[in-house]
Amino acid sequence: MRSLEKVFSPMRDPLAKVHPSWRDPLSEASMNINSIGKFLRNEIVEGRGYLPNGEHILRAFQTDFDLVRVLIVGQDPYPTPGHAIGLSFAVASDTRPLPRSLQNIYRELRSDLEITTPAHGDLSAWSAQGVLLLNRVLTVSPGSPGSHRGRGWEFVTDCAIRALVARRSPMVAILWGKDARTVEVILDDTPIISSAHPSPMSADRGFFGSRPFSRTNALLNSLGAGAIDWQLH
Repeated sequence: MRSLEKVFSPMRDPLAKVHPSWRDPLSEASMNINSIGKFLRNEIVEGRGYLPNGEHILRAFQTDFDLVRVLIVGQDPYPTPGHAIGLSFAVASDTRPLPRSLQNIYRELRSDLEITTPAHGDLSAWSAQGVLLLNRVLTVSPGSPGSHRGRGWEFVTDCAIRALVARRSPMVAILWGKDARTVEVILDDTPIISSAHPSPMSADRGFFGSRPFSRTNALLNSLGAGAIDWQLH
């Protein structure tokens, strides 16, 4: 497993790889991140490993804190080796086939906005527009969804979301699935679009037909924040 990843180790500055704008908002969580680093290093020692690769774990926080206007919250990273890249629901541009959850997101995007389905799963064009692609839990054991719940990531993501809400800047939150909906209580008066997770196990129970993309743009326009271009080329 060590050959598949760069190790996320405890470090003197656990926020060294986040965008500078996130350093203050996440400062309260730095000890937790270091503690999780120790846990992850032990996962390698025990032969279990973790996903995504170490250098990608905090990748969501490379989106400028001050520019975030849409928060998309999922569950935890894809448990299939080679899929998770640190942005919720996204995969590398050359990953084939696309994960089923992402295929369902694209199906809803096509239904909602009549946007042609892209051949790739790179969602970084959304991040560049201020869409924070954040999982509730930022790591997972290969092949074992939900395996890192309760290991400390919830405090880190709570800290991030509380800081975003405290800016009092226009933002819309999209919460997909039960784990994501646990952050509702800290979103204050942030507009929320909530539905079932796009997983094939739950998408038919409220995700399909929820029109999150057009609804988000309508809310952003009403807040004076401008719409997201959801097209992926």
